[in-house]
Amino acid sequence: MATKTRQSQNPTRLLTSIGIILVSLGLTYAPLPGFNQTVVVVSGTELAEPLQSLEAKFEEENPGIDLELKFQGSQDMVNNYIDNQNDFQPTVLIPASSEIVQELRDRIQAQQNGEPFYNTPQPIAKTILVGVAWTQRGTILFPNGRFQWQRVEQAMQAGNWEEIGGNNDWGSFDFVITDPTRSNSGQVTLGLWAQSKLGGRPLSSAALNNPEINSLFSLIKRSVYQPPRSTDILLQEFISRGPNDADVATVYESIALYRWQQSAANQGKPYQIYYLDPTIETVSTAAIVRRNVSEGEAKAAQQFLEFLTQPPQQEVFVQYGFRPVNNTVDLQTVANSPWSQTIPGAEINPPGNVIPPPDKQVLTEIQRLWERAN
Repeated sequence: MATKTRQSQNPTRLLTSIGIILVSLGLTYAPLPGFNQTVVVVSGTELAEPLQSLEAKFEEENPGIDLELKFQGSQDMVNNYIDNQNDFQPTVLIPASSEIVQELRDRIQAQQNGEPFYNTPQPIAKTILVGVAWTQRGTILFPNGRFQWQRVEQAMQAGNWEEIGGNNDWGSFDFVITDPTRSNSGQVTLGLWAQSKLGGRPLSSAALNNPEINSLFSLIKRSVYQPPRSTDILLQEFISRGPNDADVATVYESIALYRWQQSAANQGKPYQIYYLDPTIETVSTAAIVRRNVSEGEAKAAQQFLEFLTQPPQQEVFVQYGFRPVNNTVDLQTVANSPWSQTIPGAEINPPGNVIPPPDKQVLTEIQRLWERAN
């Protein structure tokens, strides 16, 4: 009888064992409350719209990872991280260019030994610097249809539109850039302008230190009133202020394309895009930082970066005006691409040369000269 009793209990024990195994597997592979990884992503404001649109999709596909998105000007991002000025702990930093990531690495390594990032910084999306101008203003300022730094400088020196062929009631000439001490696009603008002033010669710290460049920076600084801290803020203000308060600006192509419809709705007549020759390509580049970031958090962050570079997400970046870093994505075949919307001046293949951004030493010198200008 005892043998029969033990045999009758075996199926129950088997079911219990199977249940324990299934529960164990569930504990191993299913996310549990309180065990999710939080990834704090600090990005330049130029990526705000596409990242916000992709956040829910990533969290749905990766239920064990919570994203927190923060947005700052690229230079602010570096300074805030170095000086520990944030009220949160970043996991990933995505400034507007790889050069700014290199600056971050160099500054951290100057303070401490060791590699500051978990993995090799990863390109996410790219864009180029362009000019935008309200149509009537652009026609007067650039009569040949091409952006010219010399014409902008002449307009600044004149101070008003009437003296350069515009209408008297257009008032003062107002050019807008971002704050070069806080934002990458402002730094790149000054770099291209200085290079033009120097006859196209490559920039160096020594080349920048001459009276012509000092005079140019002083003119720009006197003419630009309270430059915004980031490029997207700049363009939103440009659109809301409209002609007579903001006439010409330099911004990223991505933002200029994405907000073009908004300019048409707000001002009746949209702005025109002008490609610079040469222009500068900037590649938004992500770095997973080590300071106060666990290996688990870093692994979750890497999943997010790999997600962003896959074709479906790269197509989302294209829809927001960025150019893809994944070469399998074709601008001409992406649905709802801004390049298919006949935006004035927009071109898939920009005219002129595309050059790399200035190196770290030149960017540092540009900021120094701007701060000294008066």
